[in-house]
Amino acid sequence: MKKTMQTTLCLMALTLGLASCHSSAKKAEQSDSIKVVTPEKKNFTDTINGKAVSLYTLQNKSGLTAYITNYGGRIVGLVVPDKNGKPTDVVVGHATLKEYTNPLAQYYGALIGRVGNRIAKGQFSIDGKSYQLDTNDGPNSLHGGKAGYQDIVWDAAQPNDSTLVLSYLSKDGEGHYPGNLTIKVTYTATADNGLKMEYNATTDKKTIVNLTNHAYYNLNGEGSGTILDHLLQINGDKMTPVDSTLIPTGVLAPVANTPFDFTKATAIGQRINDKNDQQLKFGKGYDHNFVLNGKPGEMFKACTLTGDKSGIVMDVYTVEPGLQFYAGNFMNGSSSFKNGIKDAYRTALCLETQHFPDAPNHKNFASIELAPGKVYKTTTVYKFSVTK
Repeated sequence: MKKTMQTTLCLMALTLGLASCHSSAKKAEQSDSIKVVTPEKKNFTDTINGKAVSLYTLQNKSGLTAYITNYGGRIVGLVVPDKNGKPTDVVVGHATLKEYTNPLAQYYGALIGRVGNRIAKGQFSIDGKSYQLDTNDGPNSLHGGKAGYQDIVWDAAQPNDSTLVLSYLSKDGEGHYPGNLTIKVTYTATADNGLKMEYNATTDKKTIVNLTNHAYYNLNGEGSGTILDHLLQINGDKMTPVDSTLIPTGVLAPVANTPFDFTKATAIGQRINDKNDQQLKFGKGYDHNFVLNGKPGEMFKACTLTGDKSGIVMDVYTVEPGLQFYAGNFMNGSSSFKNGIKDAYRTALCLETQHFPDAPNHKNFASIELAPGKVYKTTTVYKFSVTK
């Protein structure tokens, strides 16, 4: 009987050991599956609307590599070292050009214009003349409407390994906007491990302009899971509350004592499901503009995002007055990242520097009008480091 019991115990231990090994192997396999997949140029070489599309690589000497296509000016991938020196792709994207032409991937990594964010009912006026834009987000116009810049092929020039210059003539009437708008956007991999975006535009007729980039970030790496444990600090004491269609009410509301207080580094998921907050209900989470504390026209730090697992820190610098924080509330696993993992709910986030949404319809918001003879000029830098 004693011998039989010893044999049984040994078998149980062996079984548990095997199960434990199997479990560890499974975890290791899952961990190993989160890998950097380098976009291939051949998968982005094509012609769209008679213009050549390609993939461009920018690099610095500090381990930053950016992959950008001139289709929509999209950042396809952005690789930086984590706290252990391991290359980590912090911008989610797709492996092929074809996937980006699918409406499900409409804004991933793209340059946004002529006006980023929303305009109420697609309506605005300049000098008493009214304009009606396409409405593509319920009753409102979003990110330039149906003719947004995410779907155009930009002219591209790469003067060196660290710089890409994209240009485009947005013709008078395109998207129902007035004026021929001549645009130049320069991406630069900086020596101090940043990706700098410089925007420049001129017009031959009064118009409105608010350009930005719509990259989706996960600092633990593409496909690594939720961003809710990332720490976020925003240099903004106020935000612009919205109505049920996500149009600002015009109020500049203090964030103190609300789920929108990120003046100190806070886990994104800590208050995102607060059922008592009407703004979170309207946005289905965070999808709001923050009023930044910087001086207009001067470069300052807008926010800091930290990956809880990777130790990667992203500081965002800008001259813009606003920052749209979007927590991936509408991601639903309907398409796949470069590494084959689904783009599941809240597995990436956006931090878009900008003028305020619906600015033309609020006199107390900084103007986004551009007149002939004037130059639209703005700069944003996403700078990377690691926790100490």
